[in-house]
Amino acid sequence: MRPQMTLVLFLAVFVMLSVLNADEIQPLTIGEAAPHFKLPAADGKQYALDDFNGDILVLIFTANHCPTAQAYEDKIIKLVDEYKNQSVSIVAISPNDPAAVALEELGYSDLGDSFADMKLRAAWKKYNFPYLYDGETQETAKKYGPQATPHVFIFDQKRKLQYQGRFDDTENPFIEPKQADVRRTLEALLTGQKPPVQQTKVFGCSIKWANKAQWVAQLTADWESKPVEVNPIDLPQIQSLIKNDSGKFRLINVWATWCGPCVIEFPELIRIHRMYQGRRFELVTLSADKAAAGAQVKEFLQKQHAAVKNYHAIAPDVYQLIDAVDKEWPGALPHTLLIAPDGRIVYRHTGIIDPLELKRAIIDQLGRYYAND
Repeated sequence: MRPQMTLVLFLAVFVMLSVLNADEIQPLTIGEAAPHFKLPAADGKQYALDDFNGDILVLIFTANHCPTAQAYEDKIIKLVDEYKNQSVSIVAISPNDPAAVALEELGYSDLGDSFADMKLRAAWKKYNFPYLYDGETQETAKKYGPQATPHVFIFDQKRKLQYQGRFDDTENPFIEPKQADVRRTLEALLTGQKPPVQQTKVFGCSIKWANKAQWVAQLTADWESKPVEVNPIDLPQIQSLIKNDSGKFRLINVWATWCGPCVIEFPELIRIHRMYQGRRFELVTLSADKAAAGAQVKEFLQKQHAAVKNYHAIAPDVYQLIDAVDKEWPGALPHTLLIAPDGRIVYRHTGIIDPLELKRAIIDQLGRYYAND
């Protein structure tokens, strides 16, 4: 069977399985009791349903990587502050299996959905609410039935469901919502009234159920099957590369096969490219190896599955190369630049990169929300 046909059949079967999985897992219905859970949290504690003694319990299924979920982070923090003295418990739960999140789905984030990454996000954003991890078994998500991230469930004092749906009617964090569904529900319940609207549709990122890990593996296999090329580049061409008229944010990494830190960090650079390649971003690698080392350069790039723009510098003098790339570069390898479409250098680093620092620099330019596009 031809490889293309095999891939088509695989994806068809996967889509069928995903649809069946989504049909089987449905949200709780209004009036149902909150199912029990006990989950680890980003603050190092374990939380069970009974640990939350507020008259009202708000559970928000969310995810680090999701641009829609990120658009609501500050709204959730503000909500906790506003209702902290009104017997309202607010809890966030990440339902995603980290192995079911592809690198290509991380284009609006600096982090994935692993428990370790959840801890980083909670600390960085100074979450004032428990952030629970359900990704290992997804048992809690299966019981509650979130359809997307974010998905909100609000329970009364008897822990009966009184609302499930969206947080509000806009995922754009830069505009005010017309329908503040969660606040409207809380105000009704706090005054002993039935919420005027008890269910809405949700909009956001799909839940990453464990069976999607097969698809993630296929994406990786597809990436690793891509051809890897490397082209020579002279000093004037390098200067043009640095000028950057691509319309994209261009990440340039100068490296060499004999440079230990270059070799160590290179896989992370490829992961970063796969994360942001769907946006206004590209990775360009520039080898500073001698011209005679062309075969070694290509062999290394092929082993790294570096299906990106790769160049091998042809420069009569290494110091001319240094000045052509960046006049502020002292000369040590590796050297990394993030260049805006207008030619501004918005990030530079000599030596091995801090991957999280670099990803934050990139996402600061690209934006975390769909509203940034």
